[in-house]
Amino acid sequence: MDLKSINRKEVKEKLQNLSVEQFNKWSDCIADTLYKTTWWQKATVIAITVSRDREVSTIPIIERAWSSGKTVVVPKCDSNNHTMKFYRITSFSQLETVYFGLKEPIVEQTMYYKPEEIDLMIVPGVVFSRNGYRIGYGGGYYDRYLARFRGMKISLAFTVQLQKEVPFERHDVPVEAIITNEGITVCHD
Repeated sequence: MDLKSINRKEVKEKLQNLSVEQFNKWSDCIADTLYKTTWWQKATVIAITVSRDREVSTIPIIERAWSSGKTVVVPKCDSNNHTMKFYRITSFSQLETVYFGLKEPIVEQTMYYKPEEIDLMIVPGVVFSRNGYRIGYGGGYYDRYLARFRGMKISLAFTVQLQKEVPFERHDVPVEAIITNEGITVCHD
């Protein structure tokens, strides 16, 4: 097993050991911190995934974005070429469950958004380093997309997901900040 796989497995175990109360409290704390940032306040189009399992809960964040008049776009993955595109959703009913329990937009019911139309990208991951590199779920979808994305890139994570360093490759794209239940880490390469 390589180092990324080991790190991913260890952090997933830590996440599973969080109590429901702790998970909810930390998710709320992270969301509250996000709403106070200028990144959130200035963004009109926000790219975000629909959380599953033990990821920071994004459902309330999406609902808050809608109630604030923001546009929410979520990714649709193409497993043939490991790419993704973002589509605007205005209701959770515009989502379908695909492989691994991921919720993705129903393309026929949603509108495509180009990378340059997105202001704020909330990048998911399992393990994060303080300099913004991340270990995702292993598909490489985000690294391919972020290579051509020029907007603000941040991640939401519980402190148990942070490590001093994570292995990364030349093509990996770091996020600019990580919001955790203990505050904001501004990342520097």
